[in-house]
Amino acid sequence: MTKKSTPAAENRPAEPVPTSSFRTAPVNAGLTADDKIGLYRKMMRIRRFEERSLRAYQGKKIGGFLHLYIGQEAVAVGCCSLMGQHDHVITAYRDHGHAIAVGMDTKPLMAELYGKVTGCSKGKGGSMHYFAPDKNFWGGHGIVGGQVPLGTGLAYAIKYKGLKGAAMAFMGDGAVNQGAVSEAYNLASLWNLPVVFVIENNGYSMGTSQERSSAGELAQRAAGYDMEWGQCRGHDVYEVRATMDKFLTLAREKSRPSTVEIDTYRYRGHSVADPDNTYRSKKEIEEYRRTKDPIQLFQNQLVSEGVLNEALIAQIDQEARNEAETAAEFAEASPFPTAEDIQKDVYWEADNPSERKSSGRLFFD
Repeated sequence: MTKKSTPAAENRPAEPVPTSSFRTAPVNAGLTADDKIGLYRKMMRIRRFEERSLRAYQGKKIGGFLHLYIGQEAVAVGCCSLMGQHDHVITAYRDHGHAIAVGMDTKPLMAELYGKVTGCSKGKGGSMHYFAPDKNFWGGHGIVGGQVPLGTGLAYAIKYKGLKGAAMAFMGDGAVNQGAVSEAYNLASLWNLPVVFVIENNGYSMGTSQERSSAGELAQRAAGYDMEWGQCRGHDVYEVRATMDKFLTLAREKSRPSTVEIDTYRYRGHSVADPDNTYRSKKEIEEYRRTKDPIQLFQNQLVSEGVLNEALIAQIDQEARNEAETAAEFAEASPFPTAEDIQKDVYWEADNPSERKSSGRLFFD
């Protein structure tokens, strides 16, 4: 085992990490040192936020489900770093990484986990339902595959309004077998919609390996709908950016849909209430962590480029830890919603009675 060289290192590889062949791709070649540090910083912020939320869950501060993004940070950061003014994101229940990647403040994110009224969904959504329309982030969604038709609708709206943009509809490998996903693929291709269906394939769905649950290559199913498709490795942020740039450009410039399968890995169980290693070995988890941890790989890459040094790595790590702790303190100090809040922010017409057009009851006692 290598000695711990930085505060970010956790059982990391002793061998040198090879230079990413995607570093010189056009979309990456133009990155400044500050840009690269920004990507690294955001990945670290996600990791430390998730670790702090896990401790809060273990301390019984968070109820319900908690689906952690630890191990997948390069996917959300790589994809969302390419967003333009008219690009949109929608995802499933493992949504914390995407929320931070699009720029949401971690204080209301943590408060939402605590069920507090200061949360981004006012304490009514919890872990699976982050939401920020001002960031073009249309939420995490708990129904498996249910967000994919909604992402297709976002793409329809972009095209209808004549905007030059794209919608990224994220899903897990387990969602690809849902009928709603096939229907979304079909409509997106028929109507030439600017959407990229992003499959974050962490290999196990809820707890069953892909080889036991899904026939064929997941991304290649897009060919049956006359869509282009691609695959890449999710532990290399440069590769994620280079791959996604191609398909986002296809959506923006030609208004065509596509599917991208990104191979990744989660270190924890499906949710933190689930065992980590009942369907996979501890050795497998540690091997991935040792050789393919996305933060450590990118850190080593940036050190080799002369962008990062030991002092800056330590500073970024400590700032991320402090931010996560501040978020937890904010959540702890925030109030819970009141009983009167239960019917607020449910129906637009209930919150805006002077502009209501429908008749009949909105709520039933």
